[in-house]
Amino acid sequence: AFQRPYGSYVMENVLFKISFPAEFHSQTAVEAAMTLHGQLAANGRRVEDIAKITIRTHEAAIRIIDKKGPLNNPADRDHCIQYMVAVPLIFGRLTAADYEDAIAQDPRIDALRAKIECVEDPQYTKDYHDPEKRSIANALTIEFSDGTKLDEVAVEYPIGHKRRRADGIPLLVEKFRTNLARRFPVKQQQAILNVSLDQATLEAMPVNEYVDLYVI
Repeated sequence: AFQRPYGSYVMENVLFKISFPAEFHSQTAVEAAMTLHGQLAANGRRVEDIAKITIRTHEAAIRIIDKKGPLNNPADRDHCIQYMVAVPLIFGRLTAADYEDAIAQDPRIDALRAKIECVEDPQYTKDYHDPEKRSIANALTIEFSDGTKLDEVAVEYPIGHKRRRADGIPLLVEKFRTNLARRFPVKQQQAILNVSLDQATLEAMPVNEYVDLYVI
């Protein structure tokens, strides 16, 4: 039996990958790491001062992206939650270029990876499977060599999640504009945007006519 009758659930719950080029189970961990990067700086701390990082997470993240040992290429690195947390903690960013060898060779990354431990939170796992939530939660706690720690930073839903549409849609539109600008002349970009950002116009337009807007 199906979980629910046919409807629009799937489209309404689409996950958009907006903020970071990272495997989805790590998106909230990366966001938390970005927050902690700022807190490290504000407290006059460096990543070298870190003794341990605990990631409270859901079972799927542990099964899919909790990866130890050598990472041989970008495909390895973008499926390693430790790597995807270490980079923003060190650099305050995570871009596609950060998975390449030039960045991966920085010894601070593997040193920090070795200090990161994933621990399953049963409630996070339950909420991950709950069709009314579908959360993809991660929470990070940093402990320093002197025994002090920063308060845990928890992020339950990634910015591309249904529950964060108010945050996500403006960024998604910005990403759309950026990618259009990489390929299309200005006049054609605007024609595509005029239709795409007006729901009534878009819904009234035959699919073939909309697709034709993208022909160069």
